Amino acid sequence: MSAAKNGLFLHEEILLLVLREREGTTAGFSQYPYALGGAFLAELMEHGRIRLDRQGRGTRVEVIDGRPVGEPVLDECLERLSRARSQARIETWVARFAGLKGLKHRVAEGLCQRDILRADERQVLLFFRRRIYPEVDPRPEREILERLRRAVFGIESGGRRTWLLVSLAHQAGLLRIVFDRRTLRQCRDRIRQRIGEEPVGRAVHATVQAAAAAAVACG
Repeated sequence: MSAAKNGLFLHEEILLLVLREREGTTAGFSQYPYALGGAFLAELMEHGRIRLDRQGRGTRVEVIDGRPVGEPVLDECLERLSRARSQARIETWVARFAGLKGLKHRVAEGLCQRDILRADERQVLLFFRRRIYPEVDPRPEREILERLRRAVFGIESGGRRTWLLVSLAHQAGLLRIVFDRRTLRQCRDRIRQRIGEEPVGRAVHATVQAAAAAAVACG
């Protein structure tokens, strides 16, 4: 399987970014499921399973190879794409994958199997228990953070997967986990130049914006 040099998939890297190391929670980062949804599509593209087909103003997802990748959540996403009666726009699939049942727990499972996270429970109020994932091995997250810093600051060019991660995190508003606001403002032009029109990240941004608008309308 193709993955980052640290052996992680993009969706696993995103989860490590948003999880609080000690608490093992994602409090304060409600948009991260959209970044995960985009990461599944990006990984399937990287593995040669899907391609994007621009049709008019929209971009649709087309399956070109239905063979399993060998990673459970990715394979479920690929199966859903393959079973679809008609091609749907990329934003539709970002939203669908972001809404997968047990999404965080399923992504965390693979990290627990590699002893990067630990599955635990915390009592909430008197009658509820909440699954949490404290960090056991901090090295993978540190490597991700350093890779992002070096790429965004121009210390090194950064590979394709690094900039895919930057694009997904940036478009979902997650880069503030890595950089403070002042630093983000200073690096804004470099980020925009490097990620350009990267389609999956742009779809994540559009989906986040649509969800925010829907929440305001319902409120």
